Amino acid sequence: MRFTKTLTAVAVATVLLGGCKATADNNSNSPVAEVVQQQNLPAVAIPYESFTLDNGLRVIVHQDKKAPIVAVNVWYAVGSKDEQQGQTGFAHLFEHLMFNGTENYDDEYFGPFERAGATDMNGTTNNDRTNYFQNVPTPALDMALWMESDRMGHLLGAVTQEKLDEQRGVVQNEKRQGEAQPYGRVFSYLAEQTFPTGHPYSWSVIGSMEDLEAASLDDVHQWFNDYYGAANAVVVLAGDIDVETAKAKMEKYFGDIGAGKPLKKMESWVAKSTGTKRATMEDQVPAARIYKLWNTAEMGTADSEYLSLLVDIFASGKNSRLYQRLVYDEQIASMVSAFQYERVLAGQFFVIADAKPGVELEKIEAIIDEELVKLMQEGPTAEELARVKFKQVAGFVRGAERIGGFGGKSDILAAGEVYHDDPGYYKKTLDTIEQATPADIQGAMKRWLSDGAFVLNVVPQPTYTTAEAQADRSELPAVGDLPKLDLPDLNSFTLSNGLEVHLAQRSDVPTVQMNLVFDSGYAADHGGKVGTASFTMSMLREGTTNRDALTLNRELETLGTNLYASASLDSSRIMMDALTSNLDASLVLFADVLQNPAFSQEEIDRKRGNWLENIKKEKAQPQAQALRVLPGLLFGDDHAYSVPLTGSGTNESINSLTRDDMVAHTQTWLRPDNARLVVVGDTTEAELKPLLEKYLANWQAPATAKPEKNYTDVTPQQNSRVYLIDQPGTPQSTIIAGHLAPSGKVDNSEAIDVMSTIIGGSFTSRLNMNLREDKGWSYGARSTWLDAEAQGIYLATAPVQTDKTKESVQEILKEFNSYLGDNPATSEELEKVKANKTAKLPGAYETKAALLRAIVDTLEKEKDMQWLESYGQRIQALELETIRDTAQQVLRPDALTWVIVGDLEKIEADIRSLNLGEVIKLDSDGVPL
Repeated sequence: MRFTKTLTAVAVATVLLGGCKATADNNSNSPVAEVVQQQNLPAVAIPYESFTLDNGLRVIVHQDKKAPIVAVNVWYAVGSKDEQQGQTGFAHLFEHLMFNGTENYDDEYFGPFERAGATDMNGTTNNDRTNYFQNVPTPALDMALWMESDRMGHLLGAVTQEKLDEQRGVVQNEKRQGEAQPYGRVFSYLAEQTFPTGHPYSWSVIGSMEDLEAASLDDVHQWFNDYYGAANAVVVLAGDIDVETAKAKMEKYFGDIGAGKPLKKMESWVAKSTGTKRATMEDQVPAARIYKLWNTAEMGTADSEYLSLLVDIFASGKNSRLYQRLVYDEQIASMVSAFQYERVLAGQFFVIADAKPGVELEKIEAIIDEELVKLMQEGPTAEELARVKFKQVAGFVRGAERIGGFGGKSDILAAGEVYHDDPGYYKKTLDTIEQATPADIQGAMKRWLSDGAFVLNVVPQPTYTTAEAQADRSELPAVGDLPKLDLPDLNSFTLSNGLEVHLAQRSDVPTVQMNLVFDSGYAADHGGKVGTASFTMSMLREGTTNRDALTLNRELETLGTNLYASASLDSSRIMMDALTSNLDASLVLFADVLQNPAFSQEEIDRKRGNWLENIKKEKAQPQAQALRVLPGLLFGDDHAYSVPLTGSGTNESINSLTRDDMVAHTQTWLRPDNARLVVVGDTTEAELKPLLEKYLANWQAPATAKPEKNYTDVTPQQNSRVYLIDQPGTPQSTIIAGHLAPSGKVDNSEAIDVMSTIIGGSFTSRLNMNLREDKGWSYGARSTWLDAEAQGIYLATAPVQTDKTKESVQEILKEFNSYLGDNPATSEELEKVKANKTAKLPGAYETKAALLRAIVDTLEKEKDMQWLESYGQRIQALELETIRDTAQQVLRPDALTWVIVGDLEKIEADIRSLNLGEVIKLDSDGVPL
């Protein structure tokens, strides 16, 4: 089993960037050399107790009292592999139906949880299981167990034909939305082509449109009766709970639920292939991409674990072999990645690469084969294997900080029990990783990757033109009083170079996270070349005057340290997440990146090519395309915020960016008197301050005055405008509508946030309930306030099916006008949002990353920890008239700037008939046609 969420055939349609070949580090003075030699991987334990109810329901309890919250994670041992041909997609469709009310609570499932402050709430389906999970404040545990047990034991009477039709439409729109993305049809096709007919993995989790359309109420009843019995489920309770309390509550709420039918289950069907099979797919994609994959051993085998280690050695991370060869050395690919797709019956090993313009995929495949054969013959080096071991175990350590959510402790324990009948199975995985040798990796490669490849080349579609029981089910258990938010004290001190440091100590897991925040960001590009801030910050990881990019990346991975540099609209930052035991060695690298960026011309040229490819990909993705264009339409060309919201700049600005520009940017903006360092983790001032002085004392502010950013207020647009961008053949239209809004520093920020949440900021908000739940035209519609240091943006977004574009625009306007007119915010809506925002506070800062983000945001607003801790009191003090007045002050549905991306041949006439205002057609760069 892996330590991160197992990818489904739908989710893996977007694949992350991969990496580069490792080279030996001959520097015996390297800060990582001793760590590599010792090979002491961190020890991790997740203690648990388990018991089984008389009805067969398995329960696992893990106690973690660092926060007054409990993760409730329910896994059913049923997924798409349990479907039959002709009924594909049913496991996932049923998951949706589980959120639409029960016999004893026939309403939206999210409602009580939002009021109680639940977080990390979701349901997911993959090939092998379906799960439902949420984190709730401890006083809300009875409510959560009542709800989960009610849908396990009392669901069918509430499932109507109307609900089935509604959720069928939602799932079909989810399928349309996924397939509308670049490469969105790939994984369904690969499932059909790489497994034999009838194999449970030969269809996608989301299923076919025809099968979804054919699903009936009888099918729903059959599926529930077959697979949703207590004996086919596992419940994990993790957090502020002990086993005796768990036994009493589980017996009370779940003890009277039937065990379910006895099931027949296939345990393994490894579909190993021989020979090479090839296919080509044309699609609306920005770059040609090759997928090369092999059918491999199933989850739980040593070979599957060895192949997972191979992923990082071969094609994931800058020091992987394929990244170095394809992206670094020959520069013929803009992206390369790999993953071992682990599943119960069979596995698959994927290698994926994007070709640069003009490069044939056959050339890339030849290099993939060459490097694979070389690695298969020689095996990985000991250093390579040590690096990826630390990387994987460090990832597990970080996941084990959380009790819930994907990859949290409840997820790990549930996966072990469902997949392997052992909640502690992660220990075997860790042991396999620790004991793995280069020969083990080499052997697994020879057994599985020497024959039987399937190769899919996805190429851009040519451009054509045409002329013109014990529980009382009568009411929900009350949620008790919530504990007061109590965050760690913030200890502040100043280094000898003037850098202010803020430290919050938290020692639940042995890691330290830090964020060096600069008052910079995209806004600092004003008057210069847009994209400079983002490009320059990204270059900090591309080598220093002491370490080239590959050496730097290898040392970070060997230490199990994550180090990132990036920019946002108003700030730039360098972030580090290190194991406490490796903090000293990690700070060597942190200081080197900060003080000695190399800005090698070779690295600049390499990154520039990939950067331009990413801009091209943004223009191919409908929502990203709209968000690139919208800021310039709202702020005008002369404003600092007129840049694409992605921060990537334009082709022209990136092509003209020079090394001197980057040096000037760092000298001007990255200075200790223009920064603050925020640290959260397993350390004290006495331990941290000497280390910071040791490595940062020589970093001094220049004699020149600190720079200032120029923010100029823009007069809001007085009338609505419509901008159309053509994307022929897309099955969905992406609707974006926005107008200028107040700055994030206003005194009534909480009122704006709550007002926005009611109309469009949550699953049960008005916009989503209309377009998704009532109409079934969209997989999800939202609105949000994008606050900023200067003026912000109020934004509504809705991807909708093409034939309902006009009607969706009308419904969006209807909701906003009604909100300002005859149907303003109600007391019930206000109380629900207030309850949600305050009740989830006890678990909001469970992780160091969450607490770190909150402290950074608080300090940027020039507030203190008392202000952060009193957030809930300010929310509870909001009155209905305040929310209604705020809506009148902020929302301007009569002056929206609309950007709609879709098939204009099908939607343009309808949009024009709405007479919203001037209609202008744009190209993909936002230039009027």
